[in-house]
Amino acid sequence: MEQKTIDILEKNLGYVYKNKALLKQALTHSSFSSDVDKNYERLEFLGDRVLGLTIASLLINIFPHEPEGSLSQRHTALVCKETVAMVARILHLDEYMIVSDEDIRHNENVLCDVCEAVIGAIYLDAGCMQAMSFVQHHWRDLIDKNMEPPKDAKTKLQEVSHAKGLGMPVYKLEKREGSEHEPIFYISVNLEKVAPEIGEGRNKKLAEQEAAAKMLKKLEKK
Repeated sequence: MEQKTIDILEKNLGYVYKNKALLKQALTHSSFSSDVDKNYERLEFLGDRVLGLTIASLLINIFPHEPEGSLSQRHTALVCKETVAMVARILHLDEYMIVSDEDIRHNENVLCDVCEAVIGAIYLDAGCMQAMSFVQHHWRDLIDKNMEPPKDAKTKLQEVSHAKGLGMPVYKLEKREGSEHEPIFYISVNLEKVAPEIGEGRNKKLAEQEAAAKMLKKLEKK
């Protein structure tokens, strides 16, 4: 990457890397380089944990009297792939990704991973506090715009399915892929007289939420 390009991106991020190689690695998809020391996968693993911890810390401080259930719903909404991918687009990370196929730039899963990798790279470049500061800066507006706790997709689906007389949603683990440290769960949700939908996620709870969200979209069209 040219220095001028790096300067523009760092301005978007609000952070200047001491080690520019970390930024390049965070932007490099495995289709471009399968070398684990040159693509974003290990950095994404780290950044995902930093993001989750930072959001949890923010929510505890911003909503000191809110019960755990509501905090958990907020947390899920703020760290889900759709939200993280949205932040990635706001930062124009899609334009700077190093990929072998241009279609990859529009993949929400990849955009989410790259954004988390950028966070992980900041952690390695400057430490935990700097990485947490980055998350606090770019996620705070999302929290401020949604002061009411969100109703999670599983709760909404249960209400809608009951109103439509479709019975209780039933969730089933279809398969698990990935490594022990980076698993991907695929879970289906089933309703009476409706074809099932399958969601995926890094844990069972996220996979269930995605499956429920997909089923809600289907029911809206009926």
